This record gives sequence, C-alpha cells and structure tokens, in this order.
Amino acid sequence: MISEKFSHLKAALTKRKLEGTLRVLKTKDEGIDFYSNDYLGFARNKGFQSALLKEVTENPQLLSGSTGSRLISGNSSAVTETENYIATEHQYDSALLFSSGYTANLALFSTLPNRHETIIVDEKIHRSVHDACKLSYAKKLKFRHNNIVDLEQVLQRQKGNSYIAIESIYSMDGDFAPIQEIAEIAEKYNAFLIVDEAHAFGVFGNGLVEKHQLQTKVSSTVITYGKALGVHGAAILCNKLIRSYLINFASPFIYTTAAQDIMWKSINVGYEFLKRNNNYESDQLKRNIKVFNRQHIKTMSSEKSPVKAVVIPDIQILKNLQEALVENGFLTYAVRSPTVKPGTERLRICLHSFNTEEEIVKLTEIIKRFIGK
Repeated sequence: MISEKFSHLKAALTKRKLEGTLRVLKTKDEGIDFYSNDYLGFARNKGFQSALLKEVTENPQLLSGSTGSRLISGNSSAVTETENYIATEHQYDSALLFSSGYTANLALFSTLPNRHETIIVDEKIHRSVHDACKLSYAKKLKFRHNNIVDLEQVLQRQKGNSYIAIESIYSMDGDFAPIQEIAEIAEKYNAFLIVDEAHAFGVFGNGLVEKHQLQTKVSSTVITYGKALGVHGAAILCNKLIRSYLINFASPFIYTTAAQDIMWKSINVGYEFLKRNNNYESDQLKRNIKVFNRQHIKTMSSEKSPVKAVVIPDIQILKNLQEALVENGFLTYAVRSPTVKPGTERLRICLHSFNTEEEIVKLTEIIKRFIGK
C-alpha cells in the first residue's frame, strides 16, 4: 500500500492518466518503422554491424568498463583518437565527447554562461537546454521560433555577453533554423552561437554548420550519434579554450564515469562507414522525403526535412489514428502535451532510407482517412 506521503505523486500521475498524457514504458514493437531516429538505417545495417563486430573481435578490451571518470582512469587512447578524428572531420579546433546529446547540452549551458550573462533560446529548443539553464546562474530569455527580428530585438536589450541556443533542424516541428541569418546576427552583437545538429548530422552530411561553413561563427556545435549514425554518444565541437574550460568546470563531464571504449570506437567506425557509402542512404532518404511530399499531407515541417509533424489537436482523433496505423503495421509516435503546447498535439513521422514508396503511400492514405487532405 502506498504511504500517504506519496499522495501528491499519485495525484499528479492520476491527473495525467485522466488527461490521456500518462507516459509508460513498453518494449519496442514489431512493425514498419516511421518513428525512430534511425534516418539512414545504420542501426539495422548488416554491413555496419559487421564492421563493429570486426573491431570488437580484434580488440575485445573495447568491451571493458572505463573504470572511472576521464579525469581519473577513464581517458583512453580510443576516446582521444576519436575526438581528434571528429574535430578534423568537422573542421573545428577540438571536440569533447559525452555519453549523450542531453548530457552535452547540460554541460554547455550550465557551465559557460555566468550570472552576469544571458542565454537566449529559441522557444522550441530541446528540453535538455531548458534543464541546463536551470543549473546555470545566467538569465534565460526566449525568442519566437525562427524569428530573427525578435531575436535581434532581444539581443539589443542585453548589456553583458549573450549565448544563443538553436537547433539546425527542430526535432518536434521538423523545420530548419535560418542558421546563416542567425550566425550573422550573433556576429553583429558579439554573441556566442550554439547549434544542436542532432537531426541534421548524417542526413545532411556532417551537418548544416559545415555545409554553410559557419565554424568560425558558431562557438559550439553539438553532434549526436544516436540518430543517423545508429550508435550512441555526442560531441561538442569548439575551440581549445572552450574545451579546456568544460573539462575544468562542467560537472556533467567531471563527475561521470566515462563510457566503454566500444562506444567511442563505434562513432569512429560510423564516420568511416558513412563516407564509404558515398551518400547512398542519404540520397535514398531524400527520395523518400519527396515521395511523402507528393502525397500532400498538411504538415508544419520543412519540405526537405526527414521529420514530418502532422498537427492533430483533437486527442481522440490522434489516438484513433495511431491505433489504426498500428493495426496496419505502422509504427509512428503521437506527441502530446506537455512535450508540445496544448493545441499543437501531433503525429510525428520520421522518414528513413529503408522505407519503401509503397509503405509511405499506404501510411499517408490512412492518415488522410482521419484528417482529410
């Protein structure tokens, strides 16, 4: 029996259950994947798996635990070699690896800005940045989503240093940031620009910062590997000064046990596999995005984005649609409040290189039955 002192927890969970927003864990379903972030299919790619298996077979010590934080016993040659490799690939001075993109953002925004500075975030920035700001002594302000006029107006009112936080592709809306224009504004006001490339890396080569050659204008770029690369971990790309500062002052880096070397090595192997495949998967993904666009499903997402957000604010219709998709073997994800604002609930569709045209067409036909064209 649950003690009375936990009644407030039970009440909060009951409220969510009644609202239809209660989160529960379940095992991965079998079906046609339109919900994972495995954009290029690397997590299921037999060739990539064989390359990883070869590394482990030849170097079984990669599977051992790191035995400590990187400042004690966990700083192996595998992690330092991978960081050097990543920095060279992205044309940055240095890189610092983390166990996840969440942890990387937590380290950046809780450490770099001080109490006399300001963090200015796009209103739709990832939750990890908001959580990091809670750990920072800096002031946090928002600007309207992708609105460069509003961003500049916010910057004009600041007296100390400012840090601007954006995603190159937004994970829930599937739209692109006007990254070049924001970089110009950041430079104009001498602000630090930090770009999260979680959903752009791999889909668009090494990301949009590199594509537009903005390395000198973007103070730090976050690259994550649990999506298009099909492995795990994240890197902060930055100059050597920022890297050293994070090593010395970032609690999420200092006080955590380093990951196993297999994680760092898998990132290195992933980059090489991506290059060897000569953009085959990303080209196929782009073709599938065009197939989806031809079905004329109304979406808030950018035309070239692999994430397609179909807004369905009626929770019952959203639930019925997802159930119908599951019955037909399709795996999608219904995003509800509080992950998104009430009234903007949506079906979040992730397109992949391995989806077929037939699957995409059938998926959209079912969606149209519930929401119309």
